[in-house]
Amino acid sequence: MQMPENRFKRWMREPPARPPLGTWLMTASPVAAEAMGWAGFDFVVLDMEHVPVDVPQAVALMQAVAPTPAEVVVRVPWNDPVMVKRAMDAGAGTIMFPFVQDAEEARAAVAATRYPPEGVRGVAAMHRASRFGMIDDYLRRANDEVAVIVQLETPDAVAAIPDIARIDGVDAVFTGPADLSAAMGRLGGIAEPEVQTALRDAAAAAARAGMPCGIVGGTAGMVRGYEEAGFSFVAIGSDLALMMGAARGALKELRGGDAPAQTGGY
Repeated sequence: MQMPENRFKRWMREPPARPPLGTWLMTASPVAAEAMGWAGFDFVVLDMEHVPVDVPQAVALMQAVAPTPAEVVVRVPWNDPVMVKRAMDAGAGTIMFPFVQDAEEARAAVAATRYPPEGVRGVAAMHRASRFGMIDDYLRRANDEVAVIVQLETPDAVAAIPDIARIDGVDAVFTGPADLSAAMGRLGGIAEPEVQTALRDAAAAAARAGMPCGIVGGTAGMVRGYEEAGFSFVAIGSDLALMMGAARGALKELRGGDAPAQTGGY
């Protein structure tokens, strides 16, 4: 069996005509994950940071998405090599690291995803990632097919984009609108002009450094704006946010009342 190609990594190296479009998985439901995979998204982000998902649940979610056209990105809870090792052995090929602040932390993130001598990933003889030992030369090929996304959530992290972009093995950066707005003293104010300017400045800085930059938006209009601003990959909301938005919209139409809440994140 041949090593599967990491399509997300290919998109970052050879950008398609339109930025890949994804969504977050927040329900922790394999059925919802499978449905999102078939909905037409290019990728889905399996969130282990803000969702009560452990490794066995992550396996079930990855299995649900596997037959669909969507690529899975796994956001681990922290920049922790033990957690990364477990997620990768479970089958994660694209890892998103939250709250990376500088080049040194980005370098540590990359090292956690690579087998020696390029990194510190622990070696197991048998796991889901190697198709239980059926992939030819898995240990030799694994380092080439992993993708690393580092999430920038503070002004200091955004300022470090030129240094982070120089770290070999970082495939993309991702600006976290909710946390960046909070760090700027604008908690919940993603749509405020100052925050939106900072987000677009981050995309521009990443482009100057030759580094793909992603983002998530809460509405189709916001996502279109991010595409126009030059973000390399974008996500809209989450399975949970899309479900709640549709539910509240239907209730408003049928019963009246306040308009559905709109958020800028997931």
